[in-house]
Amino acid sequence: MVRIGIMSFAHMHAYSYAACVNAIDDAVLTAVWDDDAKRGRAAAKEFGTEFRKSAPKLLGPDIDAVIVCSENVKHRDTVEMAAAAGKWILCEKPLATTVADAKAMVTACKKAKVGLGTAFPCRYATTLIDARRRIRSGEIGTLYAAACTNNGQFPGGWFADEALAGGGATMDHTVHVVDLLRWITGNEFTRVFCEKGNLLHKNINTDDVGSVHLEMDDGLKVSHVASWNRPKSFPTWGDVTIEFIGSKGVMNVDAFNQKLDLYRDQDKRHEWAPWGDDSNRALIEDFVNSVRDRREPSVSGVDGLRAVEITVAAYASAKKGAMVRI
Repeated sequence: MVRIGIMSFAHMHAYSYAACVNAIDDAVLTAVWDDDAKRGRAAAKEFGTEFRKSAPKLLGPDIDAVIVCSENVKHRDTVEMAAAAGKWILCEKPLATTVADAKAMVTACKKAKVGLGTAFPCRYATTLIDARRRIRSGEIGTLYAAACTNNGQFPGGWFADEALAGGGATMDHTVHVVDLLRWITGNEFTRVFCEKGNLLHKNINTDDVGSVHLEMDDGLKVSHVASWNRPKSFPTWGDVTIEFIGSKGVMNVDAFNQKLDLYRDQDKRHEWAPWGDDSNRALIEDFVNSVRDRREPSVSGVDGLRAVEITVAAYASAKKGAMVRI
């Protein structure tokens, strides 16, 4: 049995991960800790586990691994603490808010000889796994361009505080797409140009939309829109889509299209009823297996570092008003 602790429920994905741990036969959510004790106690009660008053108490000998879901700027300190205690770690994305912090986290885990994974559940979506297989088999030939979106609802709270989040929608949503493109193509990004702004939520001090244009080392040209443009009435939090243009054809990928459109007259609203795979469950299952097998999680800390490098370069480009080399 793999014994897992969750360090902070600041990020909403912590609740999905906790539910997934509880649903896996060979894993147990042993305890949780949160620097917001009220939030932590409520989460512990919701998921039927123990709340511990301090991070060191969580990192005791009865815990094998931890999932870190604190505010972005706190990832480094939390991960380094867990690594020093010898725990396997899955860290919510973005891995860090600076390249220096991301590198330090990777180094700390390597020194401690513990696995470090980055929470990129989109890699486990069946649609994207199939797209990767088809593209790598040459089905649409040489890739020329990719047009991507990751639009979502504004999460609220600390996501609007740059000191805690490290940025806005561009930080929050670019990391998913650039990680997918690295994984699908096997290539690295070389340059980025970004324009960002605050167009929809005038009461926040972070960007709520970013227009990101990138180049990869094989010549692939990428356009990406990262935003918090979904209204509260939208059926789900957002999307992840990629249109690939190749020498032999075009492929359109919608990561979350395994669903039915549900219209309720009594509720006067439109909902999505998902029927497909649970990518969060697959992410947590891989993490549990990595702890049991004492291997690196499939989506590594280095993968998280690469996504941070690209996103930080995008912000540098927006500030400079010019293309930036990665």
